[in-house]
Amino acid sequence: MKFKELEERITKIIQEKAVLKTRSQELEELLKNKDRELEEANKKLKGLSEERETVRTKVDSLLDLLQDI
Repeated sequence: MKFKELEERITKIIQEKAVLKTRSQELEELLKNKDRELEEANKKLKGLSEERETVRTKVDSLLDLLQDI
């Protein structure tokens, strides 16, 4: 009877390991997707910052021209 219990426990552990392995793979894929989203957001933020600096430079230039008037 003890051997049967041991066999059932081992089977249960093996099944749980398979479930955990699948969940781990799912989480790794989610993490990769989030990393890609973060990278895209950072690129967009960098582009917006560069655009803001360009606009700021143009505005400063126009303000300088207006001061001469």
